[in-house]
Amino acid sequence: MLVAIGAVLVLLGIMLVAPGSRVYASSMFGGLRAPGQPALIAAHRGDRSEAPENTLPAVTAALNGDLAFVEIDLQLTSDGVPVLMHDDTVDRTTNGTGPVAGFTLAELTKLDAGKWFAKKYKKTRVPTFVEFLDVFARYDKKAMVELKGFWTRDQAQVVADAIFERQVEQRIVFESFDFTTLQNAEAVAPGIGRVIIRRDLPADPVGLAQHFNAIAILTSAASVEQNPDAVKEMHDAGLGLLLYTLNSEERWSEALELGVDGILTDKPSSLDAWLAETAPGT
Repeated sequence: MLVAIGAVLVLLGIMLVAPGSRVYASSMFGGLRAPGQPALIAAHRGDRSEAPENTLPAVTAALNGDLAFVEIDLQLTSDGVPVLMHDDTVDRTTNGTGPVAGFTLAELTKLDAGKWFAKKYKKTRVPTFVEFLDVFARYDKKAMVELKGFWTRDQAQVVADAIFERQVEQRIVFESFDFTTLQNAEAVAPGIGRVIIRRDLPADPVGLAQHFNAIAILTSAASVEQNPDAVKEMHDAGLGLLLYTLNSEERWSEALELGVDGILTDKPSSLDAWLAETAPGT
């Protein structure tokens, strides 16, 4: 009887592994890499080489590829609806002008978010996060969801509720530059992993990640090149290190030599093909 109880407790311990633990980071990223091992590929804002960024066509193109992750950005409309948009304004990727937060969802969906990219994408709309999730849930891939700017706990709750409703929480990680936003995300969804985005690595990247109970840091290649020991330090602590946004074979090769765990790229299909041809062990 005691043996059976012990087995149950061990099983529960495995199921309730903290998001910041070695097991969680390795599971989410498919293992932590050694130098030369192929890193996971994350399609930056969907496959934006094939379709307009942060739209359902770009997301679908990424999900249909041989990629581990799709990455998207979330902004809030004036009526509190999370939508896929990288910039604070709609100017660059739609036919509208002004801040995203200045539009209601009804107003935002009237904009054309595809014609700027190619005529065949004319009338493509800015999708909501719920629309993204409904597509994402049909696949077995994973997603990095960047919460742009500052998000309150209530705002993060809206995102978390949509994720839990579709039971895809084990396949999603949150990302943010904003520490308070990450803390608010942890408060409403402690079981969803969190990734800190930093343009430059701090002197103690492990300490920063552990302080905010993050499973990884996403940073620039230049910052890792300046502190190559950071990769081993993070891995020794059971934490991941990811790089953005690398789009050339030279940069991909340098990233693999560093032993990073993931690469965000605007050319996911090209990177996937390059890895298949050149990465050791593939």
